[in-house]
Amino acid sequence: MKYYIIAGEASGDLHGSNLIKELKRINPTSTFRGWGGDLMKSQCNELVKHYEEFSYMGFLEVIVNAKKILNYISLCKKDIENYDPDLIIYIDYPGFNMKIAKWAKRKNFSNHFYISPKVWVWKESRVKKIKKVIDKMYVILPFEKDFYKNKHKYEVDFVGHPLLDAVHNQKEFNKKEFLAENKLSSKPVIALLPGSRHQEISKLLPLMLDVVSNFKDYQIVIAGAPNKSINYYEKIITSNKEYFGSIKVICNQTYDILRISSAAIVTSGTATLETALFKVPQVVCYKTSMISYLIGRILIRNLKYISLVNIILDKHVVKELIQSNCNKDNLVIELQKILNKSKRSLMLKEYELLHRKLGGKGASKKTAELISKYLKN
Repeated sequence: MKYYIIAGEASGDLHGSNLIKELKRINPTSTFRGWGGDLMKSQCNELVKHYEEFSYMGFLEVIVNAKKILNYISLCKKDIENYDPDLIIYIDYPGFNMKIAKWAKRKNFSNHFYISPKVWVWKESRVKKIKKVIDKMYVILPFEKDFYKNKHKYEVDFVGHPLLDAVHNQKEFNKKEFLAENKLSSKPVIALLPGSRHQEISKLLPLMLDVVSNFKDYQIVIAGAPNKSINYYEKIITSNKEYFGSIKVICNQTYDILRISSAAIVTSGTATLETALFKVPQVVCYKTSMISYLIGRILIRNLKYISLVNIILDKHVVKELIQSNCNKDNLVIELQKILNKSKRSLMLKEYELLHRKLGGKGASKKTAELISKYLKN
C-alpha cells in the first residue's frame, strides 16, 4: 500500500508520524511519502518538503507569499502524480490541503482527511466542498461528529484526540536527572511556549520575555520548537541583554518542560491543549499583523474563544490575551493569578473535565484501523 501524507505544521507533523507508525503496524510493507516535519521524516520513506518552507500564518502573510504557495501546490500535485499513491491523507492545514484534495478528486485519487478543518469556526460553506472531494473524514473534537451529521448530513468518524496518545506514550521521566542535564535549579519553573513558526515566535517571544523581571523567584524556560536551534532563540534573548544568561532554552523537549512547570505562557494553538493535558495552569497569547487580525474579525464571527481548552469546554477556563490586550501588564497580572493556589485549583479541576471529554487514548490506532478497513472495502 502506498500512502501520501500532507501536514503543514508542528502538530500535524506529530500526529502524522504517529499515524504512520500505526499504519506500518497493520501493514509493514506499506510505503509513505509526504510533506511535514522532522517527526514524519523519521517515519516516511521520503519527505518531499519540510513545513518550514511552505507554511504561512495569517491572512496578510498568505497574500504576500501567494506566488510561493502556488508554486508549492503545483509541485505537490506533480509529485503525487509521479508517486501514484493508493491513498492521500490530509492532516489539518486546510488552505493548502483542500486545494490539493479538489484536484486529486478530479484525478480519481482516494482522499481521507485526518483532523477536520475548523469549518465550525468560519466559512461553514466549505463543508459542501468537503462532502464532494473527501471520501472519509476523521474528527478529533467531541462536538465535530454531531456538527457534520446533524447540520450537514455528512457521516464522519470521531477517533478521539491524538494528543492523548502523545502524552500517554511519553518515556519515563526523572525530574532530578532532567534538571541536572539542563543545568536547572530547584526553583519553580515558568514555561514560555512561543509557537513553532518564525512569525509567531518573533512576535510573541519578546513580549513573553518582558514579564521575566516580575518573577525573580522563578526560573524561566523557553520550550524551543524541534525545527529551531538554541542559537535562534538566543539571538532574540540577546536583543535585551538584561535577560541573557538568566533564561534557559531547551529545544524539542516541550513535554518534559511542562512536567516541571508551575505555570506557562502559551501561544494559541495545539500547545494550549498540550499544556492542559500536563495539568499546567496557563495564560494564552495571540498576536498577528493588524491587517490579518481585522480580516479575521470580519470573517470569524461565531467563535467565542481562540484556545482549544475553552473551545472544547465551551467556557472561559484559561485567560486569552488577544492583540492589543496581549501586553506586558496583562501578562504579569494573569500570570500572578494562576500562580495563586485557589485560581490554580479551579483551573486544574476544569482540566480533568477536558480530559474526559476528549474520548480516551488510541486516536492514531483507531484512525489507522478505520483507514485499513475502508481501503479493504
